[in-house]
Amino acid sequence: MIDDDGFIIAESGAAVLYIAEKAGRLIPSDFQGRIRVTQWCLAALNTVEPPLALIALGDTAGMTDEGHAQWVKLANRFFDGLERRLDGREWIACAEFTVADILLATVLRDIRKTDLMASYPRLKEFYARALARPAWERTLDLYAKRLGVPVADIR
Repeated sequence: MIDDDGFIIAESGAAVLYIAEKAGRLIPSDFQGRIRVTQWCLAALNTVEPPLALIALGDTAGMTDEGHAQWVKLANRFFDGLERRLDGREWIACAEFTVADILLATVLRDIRKTDLMASYPRLKEFYARALARPAWERTLDLYAKRLGVPVADIR
């Protein structure tokens, strides 16, 4: 949640977009570019994330093997689209790194300890590029400190 002098933003996607718009960074200045970034932020959070979160919860959520297979099938369908989108591209929404890349990489972290991206080389490369950014490392360090755990525990 963000409280910017009484202006409250509660949803993660809205908060990230708000910060980008306010700072004038990590989002294009042109209208169509901002809409493209918004589209991919929504895709990351509303399309890609739900099956990945359920897969990550797995046994904790009481998922059966059949249920798991169905969620993996859906995730693969979305990964097929991401793989096509990343053909010849470094980042998901625009030529430059944007908040859409932050959100998509964050969503992909749900399955970082699985092999679900193994068949998607462009997606794996995207994920590695996003996580190799110095700002990501600083964010992980701050988050680990906030949780009171070593960075290795959340990597």
